[in-house]
Amino acid sequence: MTLRPFHLAFPVHDLAAARHFYGEILGCPEGRSSDHWIDFDLFGHQIVAHLDPAAKPIAVENAVDGHQVPVPHFGVVLTMADWEALAARVEAAGVPFGIAPYVRFKGQPGEQATMFFRDPSGNALEFKAFADDAMLFATAMTR
Repeated sequence: MTLRPFHLAFPVHDLAAARHFYGEILGCPEGRSSDHWIDFDLFGHQIVAHLDPAAKPIAVENAVDGHQVPVPHFGVVLTMADWEALAARVEAAGVPFGIAPYVRFKGQPGEQATMFFRDPSGNALEFKAFADDAMLFATAMTR
């Protein structure tokens, strides 16, 4: 099976802020755009920031491994080197972490490095990496 890129469209209240955040801070190349939306290449996946001046983040959280994880959220599973580089870039840009970079489920199936932060419109993002990619869909995790 060849993994195909996903497509995600999401609301932002300010396209200029989205362009700076996704383009400059996260390093996503920009694709097509208009006065109402911008395509970005998020590590090979197509995300589209659509202008909604009234966009407001959803404030629901679920407990996972002792942290409150925002729902909904999106992101990408990166290599460990790319994850570490992104964590450093986000921290250097002064973006506050909702959940600072750490290793979740340490010593258990599914062990992963993870971090959460929000874009300027309040959309929650999670980026993670596995020392062993075979753990991506591990099933013997504690809840």
